[in-house]
Amino acid sequence: MSEENLIVETHPFPPLLPPQARVMMMGTFPPTADKRCMEFHYPNFQNDMWRIYGLVFFDNPQYFQVKGEKRFDPERIKAFLYERGIASCPTVWKAIRGQGNASDKFLKIVEVVPLEQVLMKIPHCRWLFTTGGKATEALFSLIPDKLKEPKTNEYIDFPYKDYGLKLYRVPSSSRAYPLSLEKKAQAYENFFRLAGIL
Repeated sequence: MSEENLIVETHPFPPLLPPQARVMMMGTFPPTADKRCMEFHYPNFQNDMWRIYGLVFFDNPQYFQVKGEKRFDPERIKAFLYERGIASCPTVWKAIRGQGNASDKFLKIVEVVPLEQVLMKIPHCRWLFTTGGKATEALFSLIPDKLKEPKTNEYIDFPYKDYGLKLYRVPSSSRAYPLSLEKKAQAYENFFRLAGIL
């Protein structure tokens, strides 16, 4: 591994924590700066996260895209998340990119989210939902119980301190995940209905 790949990076974007949030989306680490189309969570234009949200809530995968441009509108996304009470927070605070990219497969976690500090700011949150295996793994490192991780589209009671949380796993929004955009959107819609957001 070259010296360049040993750089410990801190997640560049702070959590977005609407005070009334009842659910919190939790991913891992964004791509390098040259691959970002905006300075906010899920900033790669190739990633389908904000197309999924557009389909689920507005029946329009381009809803959060800046018209005629290959980028999303972060202010529009933030306003929407605040309005709907959906928090967004990375599970990984510090990491080393094993291959210099955003691939979870080669991401070495150095420091995980200080979850209790985050939850204190969103006292109504009862659902955490992870957007991939690495994010789920990061959260599981915070609990002593040897639980079985939920499969995609399933949830478990998540015994973190006395917060009464449930942990749901949705499909990854990465294009590398072998599922159509429509099927991913349906999976997210199912979760949001279960959690009372839709």
